[in-house]
Amino acid sequence: MRRRAAAVLLLLGIAGCDERVDSPALVATASAAQRGEAGAASAAVGGSRRTALVEAATRVAPSVVSLTVTSRQRYRTQSPWDFFFLPREAERVVQGYGTGFVFRAEGLILTNQHVVAGAERIVVTLADGTDLPGTLLGEDATTDIAVVRVDRRDLPVAPIGRSTDLAIGEWVMAFGNPFAYLLGNTEPTVTAGVVSATGRNILPTGEQSGLYLDMIQTDAAINPGNSGGPLTNALGEVVGVNSSIFSNSGGSIGLGFAIPIERALRVAGEIVRSGSVRRAWAGLDVAGAEAMRDWKTRGGVEVTRVAPGGPADRGGLRRGDVLVEANGRRLRNYLDWEAVKLDLHVGDSVRVLVRKGERLVSRVIVTGDLPTVTAEKITVLRDLQLITVTPAVQAERGLRSDRGALIFRISPSIAEATGLQQGDVIVGINRVPIRSAEEVGRIFDELRPRQPIRVYLERDGRIVYTDLMFR
Repeated sequence: MRRRAAAVLLLLGIAGCDERVDSPALVATASAAQRGEAGAASAAVGGSRRTALVEAATRVAPSVVSLTVTSRQRYRTQSPWDFFFLPREAERVVQGYGTGFVFRAEGLILTNQHVVAGAERIVVTLADGTDLPGTLLGEDATTDIAVVRVDRRDLPVAPIGRSTDLAIGEWVMAFGNPFAYLLGNTEPTVTAGVVSATGRNILPTGEQSGLYLDMIQTDAAINPGNSGGPLTNALGEVVGVNSSIFSNSGGSIGLGFAIPIERALRVAGEIVRSGSVRRAWAGLDVAGAEAMRDWKTRGGVEVTRVAPGGPADRGGLRRGDVLVEANGRRLRNYLDWEAVKLDLHVGDSVRVLVRKGERLVSRVIVTGDLPTVTAEKITVLRDLQLITVTPAVQAERGLRSDRGALIFRISPSIAEATGLQQGDVIVGINRVPIRSAEEVGRIFDELRPRQPIRVYLERDGRIVYTDLMFR
Protein backbone atom coordinates (compact mmCIF):
# COMPACT_ATOMS: atom_id res chain seq x y z
CA MET A 1 0.00 0.00 0.00
CA ARG A 2 2.85 2.36 0.87
CA ARG A 3 4.61 1.40 -2.37
CA ARG A 4 1.44 2.31 -4.41
CA ALA A 5 1.18 5.66 -2.67
CA ALA A 6 4.88 6.34 -3.28
CA ALA A 7 4.46 5.45 -6.93
CA VAL A 8 1.57 7.85 -7.24
CA LEU A 9 3.53 10.62 -5.50
CA LEU A 10 6.53 9.95 -7.73
CA LEU A 11 4.34 10.09 -10.82
CA LEU A 12 2.77 13.36 -9.71
CA GLY A 13 6.20 14.76 -8.88
CA ILE A 14 7.56 13.90 -12.31
CA ALA A 15 4.51 15.39 -13.99
CA GLY A 16 4.85 18.56 -11.96
CA CYS A 17 8.59 18.99 -12.48
CA ASP A 18 8.74 18.41 -16.23
CA GLU A 19 5.77 19.57 -18.35
CA ARG A 20 7.11 17.51 -21.24
CA VAL A 21 6.38 14.27 -19.37
CA ASP A 22 2.61 13.54 -19.32
CA SER A 23 0.59 10.67 -18.02
CA PRO A 24 -1.71 9.31 -20.74
CA ALA A 25 -4.39 8.60 -18.17
CA LEU A 26 -4.27 12.10 -16.70
CA VAL A 27 -4.20 13.73 -20.14
CA ALA A 28 -7.20 11.72 -21.24
CA THR A 29 -9.09 12.67 -18.09
CA ALA A 30 -8.20 16.37 -18.50
CA SER A 31 -9.13 16.36 -22.19
CA ALA A 32 -12.55 14.89 -21.45
CA ALA A 33 -13.17 17.54 -18.80
CA GLN A 34 -12.10 20.29 -21.14
CA ARG A 35 -14.31 18.98 -23.91
CA GLY A 36 -17.21 18.87 -21.52
CA GLU A 37 -16.61 22.43 -20.42
CA ALA A 38 -16.15 23.60 -24.01
CA GLY A 39 -19.35 21.86 -25.06
CA ALA A 40 -21.27 23.41 -22.21
CA ALA A 41 -19.82 26.84 -23.04
CA SER A 42 -20.65 26.39 -26.72
CA ALA A 43 -24.22 25.40 -25.88
CA ALA A 44 -24.54 28.42 -23.61
CA VAL A 45 -23.23 30.76 -26.31
CA GLY A 46 -25.47 29.14 -28.91
CA GLY A 47 -28.45 29.61 -26.65
CA SER A 48 -27.61 33.24 -26.02
CA ARG A 49 -27.27 33.88 -29.77
CA ARG A 50 -30.75 32.51 -30.35
CA THR A 51 -32.37 35.75 -29.23
CA ALA A 52 -35.98 36.85 -29.61
CA LEU A 53 -35.02 38.84 -32.73
CA VAL A 54 -33.43 35.75 -34.30
CA GLU A 55 -36.58 33.75 -33.58
CA ALA A 56 -38.72 36.56 -35.01
CA ALA A 57 -36.64 36.78 -38.18
CA THR A 58 -36.92 33.01 -38.66
CA ARG A 59 -40.68 33.27 -38.29
CA VAL A 60 -41.21 36.11 -40.80
CA ALA A 61 -38.56 35.57 -43.50
CA PRO A 62 -40.38 32.78 -45.45
CA SER A 63 -43.29 35.15 -46.21
CA VAL A 64 -41.13 38.00 -47.57
CA VAL A 65 -40.84 38.30 -51.36
CA SER A 66 -38.83 40.46 -53.75
CA LEU A 67 -40.52 42.38 -56.58
CA THR A 68 -38.90 43.28 -59.89
CA VAL A 69 -41.07 45.79 -61.76
CA THR A 70 -40.66 46.73 -65.42
CA SER A 71 -42.25 50.00 -66.56
CA ARG A 72 -41.87 52.72 -69.16
CA GLN A 73 -40.87 56.26 -68.35
CA ARG A 74 -41.02 59.34 -70.50
CA TYR A 75 -37.45 60.40 -71.23
CA ARG A 76 -36.72 63.86 -69.85
CA THR A 77 -34.41 66.00 -71.90
CA GLN A 78 -31.15 66.69 -70.11
CA SER A 79 -29.44 69.03 -72.60
CA PRO A 80 -30.24 70.98 -75.80
CA TRP A 81 -28.69 68.13 -77.81
CA ASP A 82 -31.49 65.81 -76.70
CA PHE A 83 -33.94 67.81 -78.81
CA PHE A 84 -31.98 66.87 -81.95
CA PHE A 85 -31.24 63.21 -81.22
CA LEU A 86 -34.35 62.05 -79.36
CA PRO A 87 -37.93 61.86 -80.66
CA ARG A 88 -40.44 64.15 -78.99
CA GLU A 89 -42.19 61.29 -77.15
CA ALA A 90 -39.06 59.25 -76.33
CA GLU A 91 -39.55 56.57 -73.68
CA ARG A 92 -37.25 54.15 -71.94
CA VAL A 93 -37.84 50.82 -70.25
CA VAL A 94 -36.77 50.87 -66.60
CA GLN A 95 -36.65 48.26 -63.87
CA GLY A 96 -37.50 48.97 -60.26
CA TYR A 97 -37.14 46.81 -57.19
CA GLY A 98 -39.12 46.50 -54.01
CA THR A 99 -40.40 44.13 -51.39
CA GLY A 100 -43.70 42.61 -50.39
CA PHE A 101 -45.06 39.97 -48.05
CA VAL A 102 -47.69 37.28 -48.28
CA PHE A 103 -50.79 38.20 -46.30
CA ARG A 104 -53.07 35.46 -47.66
CA ALA A 105 -51.92 31.96 -48.51
CA GLU A 106 -53.75 31.89 -51.86
CA GLY A 107 -51.02 33.98 -53.52
CA LEU A 108 -51.90 37.50 -52.32
CA ILE A 109 -48.99 39.84 -51.65
CA LEU A 110 -49.11 43.25 -50.01
CA THR A 111 -46.68 45.98 -51.08
CA ASN A 112 -46.42 49.75 -51.68
CA GLN A 113 -48.26 51.40 -54.54
CA HIS A 114 -45.18 53.39 -55.52
CA VAL A 115 -43.28 50.10 -56.01
CA VAL A 116 -45.68 48.88 -58.73
CA ALA A 117 -46.83 52.23 -60.18
CA GLY A 118 -46.99 52.05 -63.98
CA ALA A 119 -45.92 48.40 -64.00
CA GLU A 120 -46.01 46.58 -67.34
CA ARG A 121 -44.47 43.44 -65.88
CA ILE A 122 -44.02 42.20 -62.31
CA VAL A 123 -41.79 39.30 -61.30
CA VAL A 124 -42.24 38.00 -57.76
CA THR A 125 -39.30 36.12 -56.26
CA LEU A 126 -40.29 33.91 -53.34
CA ALA A 127 -38.04 33.24 -50.37
CA ASP A 128 -36.99 29.89 -51.87
CA GLY A 129 -35.79 31.61 -55.06
CA THR A 130 -38.77 30.73 -57.26
CA ASP A 131 -39.69 33.43 -59.80
CA LEU A 132 -43.40 33.86 -60.56
CA PRO A 133 -45.26 36.35 -62.77
CA GLY A 134 -47.28 38.77 -60.68
CA THR A 135 -50.59 40.43 -61.55
CA LEU A 136 -51.47 43.81 -60.10
CA LEU A 137 -54.83 43.24 -58.46
CA GLY A 138 -55.33 46.87 -57.46
CA GLU A 139 -53.62 49.91 -55.99
CA ASP A 140 -54.40 52.98 -53.92
CA ALA A 141 -52.00 55.90 -54.27
CA THR A 142 -53.47 57.87 -51.36
CA THR A 143 -52.51 55.22 -48.81
CA ASP A 144 -49.57 53.88 -50.89
CA ILE A 145 -50.88 50.31 -50.75
CA ALA A 146 -51.12 47.77 -53.58
CA VAL A 147 -51.95 44.07 -53.88
CA VAL A 148 -50.18 41.67 -56.26
CA ARG A 149 -51.41 38.15 -57.01
CA VAL A 150 -49.31 35.12 -57.99
CA ASP A 151 -50.59 31.75 -59.17
CA ARG A 152 -49.45 29.74 -56.18
CA ARG A 153 -51.33 28.31 -53.21
CA ASP A 154 -50.36 27.46 -49.63
CA LEU A 155 -47.72 30.17 -49.40
CA PRO A 156 -46.30 30.95 -45.94
CA VAL A 157 -48.25 33.87 -44.47
CA ALA A 158 -46.67 36.61 -42.37
CA PRO A 159 -47.92 36.66 -38.76
CA ILE A 160 -50.00 39.79 -38.22
CA GLY A 161 -49.80 41.94 -35.09
CA ARG A 162 -51.09 45.37 -34.03
CA SER A 163 -49.65 48.85 -34.32
CA THR A 164 -52.10 50.40 -31.88
CA ASP A 165 -50.23 49.23 -28.78
CA LEU A 166 -46.66 49.93 -29.94
CA ALA A 167 -44.47 51.38 -27.20
CA ILE A 168 -41.88 54.05 -27.92
CA GLY A 169 -38.47 52.38 -27.60
CA GLU A 170 -39.56 48.78 -28.20
CA TRP A 171 -37.60 46.65 -30.66
CA VAL A 172 -38.77 46.36 -34.27
CA MET A 173 -37.26 44.81 -37.39
CA ALA A 174 -37.48 45.94 -41.03
CA PHE A 175 -37.42 43.26 -43.75
CA GLY A 176 -36.63 44.02 -47.34
CA ASN A 177 -34.49 43.54 -50.40
CA PRO A 178 -32.31 46.64 -50.76
CA PHE A 179 -30.44 46.66 -54.07
CA ALA A 180 -31.81 43.20 -54.79
CA TYR A 181 -30.31 43.14 -58.27
CA LEU A 182 -26.80 43.26 -56.75
CA LEU A 183 -27.30 40.36 -54.36
CA GLY A 184 -26.64 36.72 -55.14
CA ASN A 185 -29.40 35.15 -53.05
CA THR A 186 -33.05 35.71 -52.27
CA GLU A 187 -32.98 35.88 -48.50
CA PRO A 188 -34.44 39.15 -47.19
CA THR A 189 -32.24 41.65 -45.43
CA VAL A 190 -33.13 42.21 -41.77
CA THR A 191 -32.33 45.40 -39.86
CA ALA A 192 -33.23 46.11 -36.25
CA GLY A 193 -34.04 49.28 -34.34
CA VAL A 194 -36.65 50.73 -32.05
CA VAL A 195 -39.96 52.51 -32.45
CA SER A 196 -38.90 56.16 -32.48
CA ALA A 197 -42.40 57.63 -32.63
CA THR A 198 -45.96 56.86 -33.69
CA GLY A 199 -48.64 58.96 -35.37
CA ARG A 200 -46.13 60.84 -37.56
CA ASN A 201 -47.55 62.98 -40.38
CA ILE A 202 -45.21 63.72 -43.30
CA LEU A 203 -45.67 66.68 -45.64
CA PRO A 204 -45.10 66.41 -49.41
CA THR A 205 -41.54 67.30 -50.39
CA GLY A 206 -39.67 67.52 -53.68
CA GLU A 207 -40.07 64.29 -55.63
CA GLN A 208 -42.67 62.95 -53.17
CA SER A 209 -45.96 64.77 -53.68
CA GLY A 210 -48.16 62.49 -51.56
CA LEU A 211 -49.05 62.64 -47.89
CA TYR A 212 -48.03 59.99 -45.38
CA LEU A 213 -50.26 60.06 -42.31
CA ASP A 214 -50.15 58.43 -38.86
CA MET A 215 -46.89 56.68 -39.70
CA ILE A 216 -44.68 54.57 -37.44
CA GLN A 217 -41.21 56.10 -37.20
CA THR A 218 -38.22 53.82 -36.62
CA ASP A 219 -34.44 54.00 -36.68
CA ALA A 220 -34.21 50.49 -38.15
CA ALA A 221 -32.36 50.98 -41.44
CA ILE A 222 -34.77 51.25 -44.40
CA ASN A 223 -33.01 51.59 -47.75
CA PRO A 224 -34.01 51.61 -51.43
CA GLY A 225 -35.61 48.25 -52.16
CA ASN A 226 -37.11 47.90 -48.67
CA SER A 227 -40.34 49.61 -49.72
CA GLY A 228 -43.32 47.32 -49.23
CA GLY A 229 -41.55 45.00 -46.80
CA PRO A 230 -42.90 44.21 -43.34
CA LEU A 231 -41.97 46.02 -40.14
CA THR A 232 -42.35 43.56 -37.27
CA ASN A 233 -42.23 43.60 -33.50
CA ALA A 234 -39.88 41.38 -31.48
CA LEU A 235 -42.42 38.53 -31.66
CA GLY A 236 -42.19 38.46 -35.44
CA GLU A 237 -45.67 39.97 -35.92
CA VAL A 238 -46.13 42.50 -38.73
CA VAL A 239 -47.05 45.92 -37.34
CA GLY A 240 -46.38 48.08 -40.41
CA VAL A 241 -45.41 48.30 -44.08
CA ASN A 242 -42.05 49.98 -44.80
CA SER A 243 -42.72 52.94 -47.05
CA SER A 244 -40.38 55.91 -46.93
CA ILE A 245 -37.24 57.44 -45.51
CA PHE A 246 -35.89 60.91 -44.94
CA SER A 247 -32.44 61.06 -46.50
CA ASN A 248 -30.18 63.44 -48.37
CA SER A 249 -28.09 60.61 -49.78
CA GLY A 250 -30.80 58.09 -50.63
CA GLY A 251 -29.68 55.72 -47.86
CA SER A 252 -30.81 55.29 -44.29
CA ILE A 253 -29.99 57.99 -41.75
CA GLY A 254 -32.20 56.54 -39.02
CA LEU A 255 -35.46 58.16 -40.14
CA GLY A 256 -37.67 55.43 -41.56
CA PHE A 257 -41.46 55.28 -41.71
CA ALA A 258 -44.00 52.49 -41.98
CA ILE A 259 -47.75 52.42 -42.67
CA PRO A 260 -49.75 50.97 -39.75
CA ILE A 261 -50.74 47.39 -40.54
CA GLU A 262 -54.42 47.97 -39.69
CA ARG A 263 -54.74 50.57 -42.46
CA ALA A 264 -52.75 48.48 -44.92
CA LEU A 265 -54.96 45.42 -44.40
CA ARG A 266 -58.17 47.46 -44.60
CA VAL A 267 -57.13 48.91 -47.97
CA ALA A 268 -55.86 45.55 -49.21
CA GLY A 269 -59.15 43.93 -48.23
CA GLU A 270 -61.12 46.47 -50.28
CA ILE A 271 -58.82 45.92 -53.26
CA VAL A 272 -59.31 42.14 -53.06
CA ARG A 273 -63.09 42.54 -52.86
CA SER A 274 -63.63 45.16 -55.56
CA GLY A 275 -60.31 46.00 -57.21
CA SER A 276 -60.33 49.58 -55.89
CA VAL A 277 -60.84 51.62 -52.73
CA ARG A 278 -63.93 53.64 -51.90
CA ARG A 279 -62.77 56.95 -50.50
CA ALA A 280 -64.88 58.28 -47.62
CA TRP A 281 -66.04 61.86 -48.30
CA ALA A 282 -66.83 64.32 -45.51
CA GLY A 283 -67.86 67.20 -47.78
CA LEU A 284 -65.66 69.91 -46.29
CA ASP A 285 -62.27 71.54 -46.81
CA VAL A 286 -60.02 72.84 -44.04
CA ALA A 287 -57.17 75.33 -43.86
CA GLY A 288 -53.98 73.72 -45.13
CA ALA A 289 -50.26 74.03 -44.54
CA GLU A 290 -50.36 77.81 -44.36
CA ALA A 291 -52.35 77.62 -41.11
CA MET A 292 -50.20 75.00 -39.34
CA ARG A 293 -48.28 77.56 -37.30
CA ASP A 294 -51.48 79.16 -36.03
CA TRP A 295 -53.15 76.08 -34.61
CA LYS A 296 -52.50 77.06 -31.00
CA THR A 297 -54.17 80.41 -31.59
CA ARG A 298 -57.07 78.89 -33.51
CA GLY A 299 -57.38 75.95 -31.14
CA GLY A 300 -58.12 73.58 -34.00
CA VAL A 301 -58.59 73.36 -37.77
CA GLU A 302 -60.67 75.99 -39.57
CA VAL A 303 -63.32 74.90 -42.08
CA THR A 304 -62.79 76.84 -45.31
CA ARG A 305 -65.53 75.30 -47.49
CA VAL A 306 -68.60 73.13 -47.00
CA ALA A 307 -70.04 71.33 -50.03
CA PRO A 308 -73.74 72.20 -50.37
CA GLY A 309 -75.86 69.18 -49.53
CA GLY A 310 -72.79 67.13 -48.58
CA PRO A 311 -72.19 65.15 -45.36
CA ALA A 312 -70.76 68.10 -43.39
CA ASP A 313 -73.58 70.38 -44.53
CA ARG A 314 -76.15 67.83 -43.38
CA GLY A 315 -74.26 67.55 -40.08
CA GLY A 316 -74.66 71.28 -39.40
CA LEU A 317 -71.11 72.48 -40.13
CA ARG A 318 -70.48 75.85 -41.74
CA ARG A 319 -67.57 77.76 -43.18
CA GLY A 320 -65.55 79.41 -40.42
CA ASP A 321 -66.24 76.67 -37.87
CA VAL A 322 -63.16 75.29 -36.12
CA LEU A 323 -62.76 71.51 -35.74
CA VAL A 324 -61.26 70.78 -32.32
CA GLU A 325 -61.61 66.99 -32.09
CA ALA A 326 -62.70 64.14 -34.37
CA ASN A 327 -63.62 60.73 -32.93
CA GLY A 328 -61.77 61.69 -29.76
CA ARG A 329 -58.58 62.72 -31.56
CA ARG A 330 -57.18 66.21 -30.96
CA LEU A 331 -56.93 68.16 -34.22
CA ARG A 332 -53.88 70.43 -34.42
CA ASN A 333 -53.67 70.87 -38.18
CA TYR A 334 -55.08 69.61 -41.46
CA LEU A 335 -52.83 66.53 -41.37
CA ASP A 336 -54.57 65.32 -38.21
CA TRP A 337 -57.92 65.74 -39.94
CA GLU A 338 -56.67 63.90 -43.03
CA ALA A 339 -55.41 61.05 -40.84
CA VAL A 340 -58.87 60.65 -39.32
CA LYS A 341 -60.53 60.60 -42.77
CA LEU A 342 -58.02 58.14 -44.21
CA ASP A 343 -59.14 55.33 -41.90
CA LEU A 344 -62.86 55.83 -42.46
CA HIS A 345 -65.14 53.60 -44.48
CA VAL A 346 -67.93 55.04 -46.57
CA GLY A 347 -70.94 55.35 -44.26
CA ASP A 348 -68.91 55.70 -41.07
CA SER A 349 -69.94 58.36 -38.56
CA VAL A 350 -67.45 60.95 -37.35
CA ARG A 351 -68.24 62.74 -34.11
CA VAL A 352 -66.57 66.14 -34.19
CA LEU A 353 -66.18 68.77 -31.49
CA VAL A 354 -66.68 72.13 -33.18
CA ARG A 355 -66.07 75.69 -32.05
CA LYS A 356 -68.78 77.96 -33.41
CA GLY A 357 -67.85 81.45 -32.28
CA GLU A 358 -67.52 81.17 -28.52
CA ARG A 359 -69.45 77.90 -28.20
CA LEU A 360 -68.19 74.32 -28.29
CA VAL A 361 -70.75 71.97 -29.81
CA SER A 362 -70.77 68.33 -30.86
CA ARG A 363 -71.78 67.33 -34.37
CA VAL A 364 -71.93 64.05 -36.32
CA ILE A 365 -70.83 63.69 -39.95
CA VAL A 366 -71.92 60.55 -41.79
CA THR A 367 -69.45 60.07 -44.64
CA GLY A 368 -70.48 59.37 -48.21
CA ASP A 369 -68.85 58.32 -51.49
CA LEU A 370 -66.47 60.69 -53.23
CA PRO A 371 -68.53 62.62 -55.82
CA THR A 372 -67.98 61.38 -59.34
CA VAL A 373 -67.08 63.83 -62.10
CA THR A 374 -69.79 62.95 -64.60
CA ALA A 375 -67.91 64.48 -67.53
CA GLU A 376 -65.77 62.10 -69.56
CA LYS A 377 -62.02 62.45 -69.18
CA ILE A 378 -61.64 63.63 -72.77
CA THR A 379 -64.18 66.38 -72.12
CA VAL A 380 -62.25 67.53 -69.08
CA LEU A 381 -59.04 67.70 -71.07
CA ARG A 382 -60.76 69.60 -73.88
CA ASP A 383 -62.17 72.17 -71.46
CA LEU A 384 -58.96 72.38 -69.43
CA GLN A 385 -56.28 74.45 -71.16
CA LEU A 386 -52.91 73.78 -69.54
CA ILE A 387 -49.52 75.43 -69.94
CA THR A 388 -46.22 73.93 -68.80
CA VAL A 389 -44.58 76.11 -66.14
CA THR A 390 -41.31 77.61 -67.42
CA PRO A 391 -39.04 80.21 -65.78
CA ALA A 392 -40.81 82.88 -67.81
CA VAL A 393 -44.28 81.69 -66.76
CA GLN A 394 -43.14 81.42 -63.14
CA ALA A 395 -41.84 85.01 -63.15
CA GLU A 396 -44.87 86.40 -64.98
CA ARG A 397 -47.39 84.74 -62.63
CA GLY A 398 -45.33 85.09 -59.43
CA LEU A 399 -45.47 81.33 -58.79
CA ARG A 400 -43.60 79.51 -56.05
CA SER A 401 -43.47 76.31 -58.11
CA ASP A 402 -40.81 76.14 -60.80
CA ARG A 403 -42.54 73.24 -62.57
CA GLY A 404 -46.03 71.93 -63.10
CA ALA A 405 -49.02 72.60 -65.33
CA LEU A 406 -50.75 76.00 -65.10
CA ILE A 407 -54.51 76.00 -65.66
CA PHE A 408 -54.71 78.83 -68.21
CA ARG A 409 -58.40 78.43 -68.98
CA ILE A 410 -61.18 76.20 -67.61
CA SER A 411 -64.87 75.99 -68.43
CA PRO A 412 -67.34 76.88 -65.66
CA SER A 413 -68.91 73.42 -65.73
CA ILE A 414 -65.59 71.62 -65.30
CA ALA A 415 -64.53 74.07 -62.58
CA GLU A 416 -67.73 73.36 -60.65
CA ALA A 417 -67.40 69.59 -61.12
CA THR A 418 -63.73 69.32 -60.18
CA GLY A 419 -63.02 72.25 -57.84
CA LEU A 420 -60.13 73.32 -60.08
CA GLN A 421 -59.70 77.03 -60.76
CA GLN A 422 -58.12 79.16 -63.42
CA GLY A 423 -54.61 80.08 -62.26
CA ASP A 424 -54.09 76.87 -60.29
CA VAL A 425 -50.83 75.03 -60.93
CA ILE A 426 -51.09 71.24 -60.93
CA VAL A 427 -47.89 70.12 -59.16
CA GLY A 428 -48.75 66.50 -58.42
CA ILE A 429 -51.29 63.77 -59.12
CA ASN A 430 -51.41 61.02 -56.52
CA ARG A 431 -47.71 60.41 -55.77
CA VAL A 432 -46.40 61.57 -59.15
CA PRO A 433 -44.82 65.04 -59.39
CA ILE A 434 -46.05 66.94 -62.45
CA ARG A 435 -43.49 68.71 -64.62
CA SER A 436 -45.47 69.48 -67.76
CA ALA A 437 -48.96 69.89 -69.20
CA GLU A 438 -48.44 66.74 -71.30
CA GLU A 439 -47.97 64.64 -68.16
CA VAL A 440 -51.43 65.65 -66.90
CA GLY A 441 -53.03 64.50 -70.14
CA ARG A 442 -51.12 61.22 -70.09
CA ILE A 443 -52.13 60.43 -66.49
CA PHE A 444 -55.78 61.29 -67.15
CA ASP A 445 -55.75 59.03 -70.21
CA GLU A 446 -54.45 56.10 -68.16
CA LEU A 447 -57.04 56.38 -65.37
CA ARG A 448 -59.45 53.54 -64.91
CA PRO A 449 -63.17 54.32 -64.48
CA ARG A 450 -64.05 55.30 -60.92
CA GLN A 451 -60.40 55.37 -59.88
CA PRO A 452 -59.99 58.06 -57.19
CA ILE A 453 -57.10 60.47 -57.66
CA ARG A 454 -55.69 63.28 -55.55
CA VAL A 455 -54.58 66.42 -57.39
CA TYR A 456 -52.08 68.70 -55.62
CA LEU A 457 -52.22 72.36 -56.58
CA GLU A 458 -50.44 75.61 -55.94
CA ARG A 459 -53.18 78.17 -55.33
CA ASP A 460 -52.50 81.70 -54.11
CA GLY A 461 -48.98 80.72 -53.07
CA ARG A 462 -49.99 77.69 -51.00
CA ILE A 463 -50.34 73.97 -51.68
CA VAL A 464 -53.86 72.56 -51.60
CA TYR A 465 -55.39 69.41 -53.02
CA THR A 466 -58.66 68.05 -54.26
CA ASP A 467 -59.92 64.49 -54.69
CA LEU A 468 -61.50 63.54 -58.02
CA MET A 469 -63.06 60.45 -59.53
CA PHE A 470 -64.14 60.11 -63.15
CA ARG A 471 -66.94 57.83 -64.26
